[in-house]
Formats: sequence, C-alpha cells, structure tokens
Amino acid sequence: MSCQEEKEQREKMSKKKRKTNEYINNKDFYAAMVEWKKQVTDAEAAGEPRPPVSEYIGKCFLDIAEHLSFKPNFMNYAYKEEMIGDGVENCLMYCHNFDPDKSTNPFSYFTQIIYYAFLRRIEREKKQSYIKYKALEMNDTEGLFKKYFTDNYFESENQAIKGLFNLSENDIEKFTPKKKKKRSKKSSNEDSTDK
Repeated sequence: MSCQEEKEQREKMSKKKRKTNEYINNKDFYAAMVEWKKQVTDAEAAGEPRPPVSEYIGKCFLDIAEHLSFKPNFMNYAYKEEMIGDGVENCLMYCHNFDPDKSTNPFSYFTQIIYYAFLRRIEREKKQSYIKYKALEMNDTEGLFKKYFTDNYFESENQAIKGLFNLSENDIEKFTPKKKKKRSKKSSNEDSTDK
C-alpha cells in the first residue's frame, strides 16, 4: 500500500468515527425547527395557541440533555434525572425564542439552555443540602452525630457533616447569611440633623 492510499484510508476511518459520535443531525434538527417556527407564526397570526413541538424535536432536546449529563462536570450528581428534566423543560419553555434567521445551529442554542438549567439545578440542590447541614448542626447539641460519623467514616469532625452533605467551604460560605451591621442611634440622629 502506498503512502497516499494509507492517508486516504485514515481519512475515511476518521470520518466514520466522527459520524458515529454525532447523535443529532444538526441539518435535520434545523429543518424541523424552521418548520415548527412556521407553524408557530401561522398559529399566532390566526390567534390560536402555540402548537406543541414535534416528537423529533422533543427527542433532540432529550438526547442533548442526556449526553450533556455525561460530561465530567455533571457526571457524579445524585440528581442527574432532575437536571435532565430541567434541561428539557427549559428547552420546551424557550424553544419559541429560537430564530432561524439569526442562527442555523439549534444544537448549540439548546445545549446552552440545558447547560444553564443544569447549573441552576445544582445551585438549588446545594442550597437544600446547606439547609439540611445547618438543621443537623443546630440540632446536634451534644455532638453525638458528629462523633459517630467522625469515628466511622471521616477523618476530622469538621469534615464529617460537610462530607455527608457534599458541601465545600465555599458552598457553606456562599449560603451563610451575612450579618447586617446595625446602625447605632447616635449615627442615625446625626444623619437626621445633617438634612
């Protein structure tokens, strides 16, 4: 086999590999979105409610959300199904905002919507974990719970409860309410005399 034939063979193989990685055909997805947007425009002109998306478009939303959930930054969350559900729900809520005249890439448009839906879900779940963490911390007055988990699962007492709720120091700091500074009566009286 000559070098030229080997090179052509490798190019064919790499094209085959690339095609198997594409789980959504962006051209078909775009064509389906254009068709659906035309139906939406016709329905709005007739004063009718917005028609539902086609089954193909819905499947594309679900496929994008499922594949995005396999990325390393979203992989190990216990609430992955909720993340996928939020992503699909946001796509259905905002799919009418896709403008085929501005973009021919609905895949990237809806991937961004799903990505930010995932981030919002993670933030909500972390906040709930923080609430559980604080409730446990406040109710464990004798330190029995901390002691049990420190003895059996974690190295330090401080790590015990945070590790149980998968919270980092940054998460705890972010969700801890900031104390407001009280204005003294003297300074408020001075402010009123200045006016």
